[in-house]
Amino acid sequence: MKDGLYWAELLRKKEISFQELLKKFEERVLKQNSALNAFVTIMEQEALKEYEKLDNILDRPFAGLPIPLKMLGQEKKGWLSTSGSKLLREHHASHSSNFTNQLVANGLIPFAQTNTPEFGFKNITDAQIYGSVKNPWNLDYYSGGSSGGAASAVASGIVPIAGASDGGGSIRIPASFCGLIGLKPTRGVMPVGPSGWRGWQGAAIDFALTVSMRDTEKLFYGMRSIHSAAPYQAPERAWQHFQAAHGKKLRIAVIIDSPIDSPVSDEAVKAVEQARDFLSEKGHQVEMISYPVNGNEIITSYYLMNGAETAAMFSGIEKGMKRPVEKNDMELMTWGIYQYGKKIPASHFVNALNQWDYAAFKMEELFTKYDLLLTPTTAETAPKLSDHLVSDEVRDALEAAATLTESELLHLIDRMFEKSLQITPYTQLANLTGQPAISLPTHVTSEGLPLGIQFMAARGREDLLLQVGKLFETEYGFKLPEYYQ
Repeated sequence: MKDGLYWAELLRKKEISFQELLKKFEERVLKQNSALNAFVTIMEQEALKEYEKLDNILDRPFAGLPIPLKMLGQEKKGWLSTSGSKLLREHHASHSSNFTNQLVANGLIPFAQTNTPEFGFKNITDAQIYGSVKNPWNLDYYSGGSSGGAASAVASGIVPIAGASDGGGSIRIPASFCGLIGLKPTRGVMPVGPSGWRGWQGAAIDFALTVSMRDTEKLFYGMRSIHSAAPYQAPERAWQHFQAAHGKKLRIAVIIDSPIDSPVSDEAVKAVEQARDFLSEKGHQVEMISYPVNGNEIITSYYLMNGAETAAMFSGIEKGMKRPVEKNDMELMTWGIYQYGKKIPASHFVNALNQWDYAAFKMEELFTKYDLLLTPTTAETAPKLSDHLVSDEVRDALEAAATLTESELLHLIDRMFEKSLQITPYTQLANLTGQPAISLPTHVTSEGLPLGIQFMAARGREDLLLQVGKLFETEYGFKLPEYYQ
């Protein structure tokens, strides 16, 4: 398979040069991006300069493999840094993020930036500044969000690895929709800073979208690092393993029902049931359970954090711009979230974080009995570009968001995300608890669209996620995009 390590080996053996591989990837972008809209910048000269100044590049794990960065948080000094917003259309990064620097330390050379929804607020990618990203499996469908551009870039075969981030499912959701591997690591094991140290109060984390477990494993252990100043520190056990677990008979809890009591498609049920049966056949202990936490309360606390973080973000932007932000500076959904955030009392914010801590406690308690939790990644396949996920009634209400009370705004936010959340109700929990989770591409529906399954583990137990991922890859078979088959 032509995954990242395949190209790294060719680079290491000098069977292809960095310049040749960069040109190959750029040609693929030029050929396919008009249909996909996955890429928003190509930085060829900057990539060449980065490569030329590095010593011992062939000794690094990925040996000079070109990689696109997500246009949200994965900053490269001097490059555009818009976060998918027209408000920041001309904004350039003043520094490189520690995550980007660690990519380079692993021999990955940034050469482009991928599309993302405004500030990463959606499970689809349709930023007004850049337009919608389409799914390579079927161009009538979204690729997901917020790492939608990254997912489309990998699923199309343009690149085998793309930088991505996950604040509520933004790696795992597009992985499910596009037939990819999507790992969200444990809070506190990926590089953060020198700005955005807290990442939505620890809910958001950077990693990548991949097509092989060996790429996922190599990248995870190569990227695993933390600055001493980071506010969130992973538990000691997170640093004690250096490869996937193997040979361990796993105790696996299974939940199919939606945590918010919303419908789950027959195909999502089928994907999990088939995975459950496979695991049982392989001698692992499998048990159906009920959700140990209240999913609706978790989602409400998530919206509250998102609103408060958005209000704080725009406060900083206003200082830089030396003027107040206005409704026409941003997309209407963002405006609604911002207005909600401005009216949240500090006590409500603290209480929401306390809910996260309680959820983390309950889930870590669960993982004293089980090694893994298996659920669908998403309740349905990717939505169509023509689907209306926000009603005209809600849009009209958003226009008047500045006049509403806190409780009215919360109700409006709930209605605004209602349809989207019903498609993707499973992913947010791991972000709030800080636990690792992975989406595996094990299922394709009768309509020819991919649908992933999700495993969660205790904090610091990526080795177990890697073990189960390798098991499905080698003995069950991944349903990867056509290019990788």
